Amino acid sequence: MGTVLEHDVVAEKVSNHKGCCKSGPGYASPLEAMSGPRETLIYVTAVYSGTGIEKPDYLATVDLDPNSPTYSKVIHRLPVPNLGDELHHTGWNSCSSCFGDPSAQRRFLIAPGLVSGRVHVIDTKTNPRAPSLYKVVEPEDIFQKTGLAYPHTSHCLASGEIMISCLGDKEGNAEGNGFLLLDSEFNVKGRWEKPGHSPLFGYDFWYQPRHNTMISTSWGAPTAFKQGFNLQHVSDGLYGRHLHVYNWPGGELKQTIDLGEKGLLPLEIRFLHDPAKDTGFVGSALTSNMIRFFKTQDGSWDHEITISVEPLKVQNWFLPEMPGLITDFLISLDDRFLYFVNWLHGDIRQYNIEDVKNPKLTGQLWVGGLVQKGSPVVAVVDDGETWQSDVPEIQGHKLRGGPQMIQLSLDGKRLYVTNSLFSTWDKQFYPTLLEQGSHILQIDVDTENGGLKINPDFFVDFGAEPDGPSLAHEMRYPGGDCTSDIWI
Repeated sequence: MGTVLEHDVVAEKVSNHKGCCKSGPGYASPLEAMSGPRETLIYVTAVYSGTGIEKPDYLATVDLDPNSPTYSKVIHRLPVPNLGDELHHTGWNSCSSCFGDPSAQRRFLIAPGLVSGRVHVIDTKTNPRAPSLYKVVEPEDIFQKTGLAYPHTSHCLASGEIMISCLGDKEGNAEGNGFLLLDSEFNVKGRWEKPGHSPLFGYDFWYQPRHNTMISTSWGAPTAFKQGFNLQHVSDGLYGRHLHVYNWPGGELKQTIDLGEKGLLPLEIRFLHDPAKDTGFVGSALTSNMIRFFKTQDGSWDHEITISVEPLKVQNWFLPEMPGLITDFLISLDDRFLYFVNWLHGDIRQYNIEDVKNPKLTGQLWVGGLVQKGSPVVAVVDDGETWQSDVPEIQGHKLRGGPQMIQLSLDGKRLYVTNSLFSTWDKQFYPTLLEQGSHILQIDVDTENGGLKINPDFFVDFGAEPDGPSLAHEMRYPGGDCTSDIWI
């Protein structure tokens, strides 16, 4: 892995040299990225797996240009070759971590099938409005060489390699997970972590080369989450509550942080974008806490809860209390604002995190959820009164499901929101999503005073797709975004 270190040093020198011309993909710094061009396209994973529609999942291209006649429409669909993949999260073959490499191109979108274990490589550069399938890495090849299955998060490395977290072995056991390495030609290279240094559970990860650290999170055993959510599985130890701290780029597991009963199901993890900073956040879904992690004086890592979403006391639901279920969050490129969603409650929140120890709520918006007006589920406040959220209709459409994945424009002024989590969980918590399909909303963001407002002119309806309603999940811009790019 010595080539990674050498490349990191070169790239860091280039990115710190403000006067240099652009020499690789992405931007020299997060602040330079903020002044990049406005997004005009977004790629969205759209799922038929688990919906009852026997069609392959696909990558949808959506027009984001307000001056275009096809604004807020799906303008292209790239189906993958097989059924049952469950396309989920995606990543780039190169990003701003390769800014110092003039030979690197942000050309290929890596789209793993979470359930199938298949990894799709999609060419977005030849025709950005109509991407094409470039290569498929078959699960048999991956498993034979690494023992890994259930691929989730992919990040490019400055070496040109692709690293993908995998959540289990092909039987769905959590003990079989680890990190898959593909070379720059998308051949299976092996595992990233050293033998004997695999985490018990896996999910998301983020690396920070200036602190020689990678930290990964823990969802659960695929055998459990594939069935839908069962609270008993948490008691049975089939879901995670730990952060795993690795030496970067060496791959040795240095520390395991137990987040305890208040940190159940830590999902998405983000360092601050400033590569010099040694802090970041992770959202624990089930206990709905936003947890800050940070480096201590002795070089180890610690954590503290900085935001807590209290569960709602509810009636007409299968539990007496409903967690918010923080399923996704992101940080603006200037590290000023943090945004997260409560998939079950139905709100999106904006926090000012300029004081990372004391986030301040600056915006909140209800765009769905189980307690919206018209739902049988009602929240009960302390005096016994019942309450439901007021959710607007957009272009005559009742908002369905709850806010799930989010993506922010480079300038921080537009937030895009989908509403599908995972097909079996959608079916369990929001069965109408499978019948009516997903949608994408665009939220206008006040970056001066804080605040969120729905854009009434934007609505992408995945209930009106040619092959029937589909489930829209993660989003990527061709030029990179807040959750794909890592600066070194």
